[in-house]
Amino acid sequence: MHYGVREVEKLLRLPRSAINGFIKAGFVSPTRGPRKNYLFSFQDLIVLRTAQALATAKVPARRIIRSLKTLRRNLPESMPLSGLAISAIGNRVVVKEGSNHWQADSGQYLLAFDGDPAGGAMKVIERPALTSAQTNAGDWFERACALERSDMAAARVAYEKAIVADPTHLEAHINLGILLHGAGELKEAERIYRRALTARADEAMLWYNLGVLLTDMDREPEALQAYEEALHNNPCMADCHYNAALLCEALEKPRQAIRHMAQYRKLVRKP
Repeated sequence: MHYGVREVEKLLRLPRSAINGFIKAGFVSPTRGPRKNYLFSFQDLIVLRTAQALATAKVPARRIIRSLKTLRRNLPESMPLSGLAISAIGNRVVVKEGSNHWQADSGQYLLAFDGDPAGGAMKVIERPALTSAQTNAGDWFERACALERSDMAAARVAYEKAIVADPTHLEAHINLGILLHGAGELKEAERIYRRALTARADEAMLWYNLGVLLTDMDREPEALQAYEEALHNNPCMADCHYNAALLCEALEKPRQAIRHMAQYRKLVRKP
């Protein structure tokens, strides 16, 4: 079974620019379809998610590539009937395939997948309940990520507890904002993003997510301003240039629309 870019975006919650970046960095090598579109295998999905986790943990690119090559070689071509889980113990990646375990040198991160071998679907494995000694921001964040696909309400509570434990936890703010946006709680999602921006006004992804949210709230001028702030902090966000171009066109700002679209095309074609 193969997955297109849109399916990968939805399954892994990765923006297209990040997917393209991982491909260009050599982290994953998808095949090409009849129309030259990227096609990702089950293995590619795991490698992409692992690359995202390692990059977030600021593992050096060379180490990520070396680790992913080891992981990729040992992954099954499809989901085994016994199920598959990937998690981190210390600084080693441990892969469980049925009753068997094997390791791939990677870096410190926590990740787990479970799936339906018949349909090829994937979901995050739920973690056991936390003890009182484990209730720090990192533990709550990991639990929230694990709960998202099985219990959205519990995931929201866990993200909120992570933020209470560490008000500067960027990933918890971002994930909670995305969760609330998807649930239709747009004003609450805006509150989360803006609260995070009071401490991290230089974080491009926060501005980008806020721009997407404000667009869905029919607040186009504010959305464009958010996109511009995102690009001020990270001019290489291709998706942001694309969205800004569409907004500029809607707001009858043709020169800005042309500029953003030109930047988008330059970035997506950059070797």
